[in-house]
Amino acid sequence: MMHLTFEYKWVLAFLVIPLGLIIYGWIRGAHRVALPFDHQPMQRNAWWTFLLRVSRMLPKFLLAVAILILAGPREFEQPKQERELTNIQFCIDVSGSMTAKFGNGDRYDAAMSAMNNFINQRKNDAFGLTIFGNKFLHWVPLTSDASAFKCAHPFLKPDNLPSGFGGTEIGKALKACSKILIDRKEGDRIIILCSDGDSWDLNDGNDSKIATELKSEKIKVYAIHIGEGEVPEEVQNIASMTGGASFPAGNQTGLNIIFNTIEEMSKAKLKRLTPNPVDYYFPFVIIGFSILALRLLCLFGLRYTPW
Repeated sequence: MMHLTFEYKWVLAFLVIPLGLIIYGWIRGAHRVALPFDHQPMQRNAWWTFLLRVSRMLPKFLLAVAILILAGPREFEQPKQERELTNIQFCIDVSGSMTAKFGNGDRYDAAMSAMNNFINQRKNDAFGLTIFGNKFLHWVPLTSDASAFKCAHPFLKPDNLPSGFGGTEIGKALKACSKILIDRKEGDRIIILCSDGDSWDLNDGNDSKIATELKSEKIKVYAIHIGEGEVPEEVQNIASMTGGASFPAGNQTGLNIIFNTIEEMSKAKLKRLTPNPVDYYFPFVIIGFSILALRLLCLFGLRYTPW
């Protein structure tokens, strides 16, 4: 449904001029010329009288159209939807155990490959990359540029990293990732954790404490356990409490399926945009030219004559 408005509404006040002229001209009738037979009985044609009066009103209607055009007619565009940004921070384990064989490569290779495939499916989202062991390193800041992730693979291989990354401290890494996501005021916040081991810093109730902190900042955690066995209970608790989910990945195919599942579970939201007003002169111009053409046509044969 079209919503018509005018940019200069005050100009519409001048419509009283053509309206007044139309009323005055209709009541007054035509200019008359006195002839000897004026007082003789003559047959009148009401239809022709009506057409003659309408033809005389056409210039006034044209003036009204001109005023409407000067008022700046505008209509609102069709409402559009925009994809809301999702902020996704990858938290990849690079401890020594990630070099264990997994499919055609090792666990690290599988995690990085699945991550890049996932990014290719998510257009216009912001992604960041944090690697961790006993320490953590924010390698890629939140960005929509996927090239940074494609280039990261060979530089972050566990064999190439210093010894400080040899262990597994998931709690420390999640806290570090949360600090990055908190700075993002717009869009959903998600951490995708890829690890293959237990983490001592989630014991003694630390998992619940970390989960509570993440939930308070509206951060969801999706945890993927790469390798044999089930997802550690503490990691499952964090994922569940934050509204995310945890998955065991025993092979490359399962890992790809998990990322596809996360894609479905974290579908981007669409927000309705306020439609913008745009110029809407075309119909008024057409009406104006039509009235002008009709008036010129009337001047050729439809007019008052005293004889």
